[in-house]
Amino acid sequence: MDDTKGKAVFTETTTNALDPNLREMLSRRINELSLKIQGTPLEAQIQKLYYELESRGITFKPKCYLSDEWGCPHGIPVIGIPFYLADPQLAQLEGRLTGIEAENEMETLMYLRHEAGHAFNYAHKLYLQSEWRSIFGLFSRPYKDDYKPKPFSPHFVRHIPGWYAQKHPDEDFAETFAVWLTTGSDWRRTYDDTPALTKLLFVDRIVQEYGKSQPIVTDESLDTPIEELDDTLNDWYETNKYHRTITLPSIVNEDLRRLFAPFGTHIRATVFLNANRSNLAHQINFWTGIDREHIEGLIDEIIRRANVLGCTYDESKEKELLIAVSSFINTLVMNHLYTDSFVLL
Repeated sequence: MDDTKGKAVFTETTTNALDPNLREMLSRRINELSLKIQGTPLEAQIQKLYYELESRGITFKPKCYLSDEWGCPHGIPVIGIPFYLADPQLAQLEGRLTGIEAENEMETLMYLRHEAGHAFNYAHKLYLQSEWRSIFGLFSRPYKDDYKPKPFSPHFVRHIPGWYAQKHPDEDFAETFAVWLTTGSDWRRTYDDTPALTKLLFVDRIVQEYGKSQPIVTDESLDTPIEELDDTLNDWYETNKYHRTITLPSIVNEDLRRLFAPFGTHIRATVFLNANRSNLAHQINFWTGIDREHIEGLIDEIIRRANVLGCTYDESKEKELLIAVSSFINTLVMNHLYTDSFVLL
């Protein structure tokens, strides 16, 4: 199972702009940071997951460990959690260097529920059942990072941003399990009269059958545990930077001039774009399903163009401008979703 959050995007932030304590941490090796789950807020979130599992009739409690990203090793019922969630300073550093804020408590619990769905599936090898395959699809289907979701499809539940259940049958089950598990989700009413209800009813029934059973898969082999992360934080972020370079055709220059012209003043548009890029990327990813890597690359290109064109904006019109810019970027993204190109020429 691949990372649910998406690859990190190493931003232009320089280390000199960081707080001295954070800057000092960059030179330290990850496996020498003495990070652990015990005694941290992360432990409390895991205990909440275990409580939810138990309250829904599941005795299996998947082992959790610190790793480089969210995920379950393929077929192994354990949960890897990003190491930066074990320390508030590292969580802050994650946001500063990637432009993607570290998960808050609510988001962490959402990801834990999702990974618990994978773990429960793997623990009992549910994916081998003919009924599982008929409802969710072939577990052996090739896994593609670049998938094209159908927003608002009634065939899938909605849990993690980006219509993630549509990515692969394994993700479909994990997302369905997460929605079923979430306290107070009222999934019967929410998904009444939709094909997704069949999937939720399957999870409800399969848990009644296997919830009290001992897992048939007891392997707890870990994929990239923190003990194996011997890079310094600085090297790790540099090595794991995923930044897609996107070039838009010159025709969009006129669009950018038109976009910013009504709000023009002496403040450069790049100031506005940089201040709002994280929120824009999050919201567009949430509603379209296009991965953050593409969106961040697109915003980078728009910032570059706006800088070259000398676009400016009026602080008193920020709300109107945010709506206009959001609509512009979203149109480009949806064009890419259905045509594989941000701008068709």
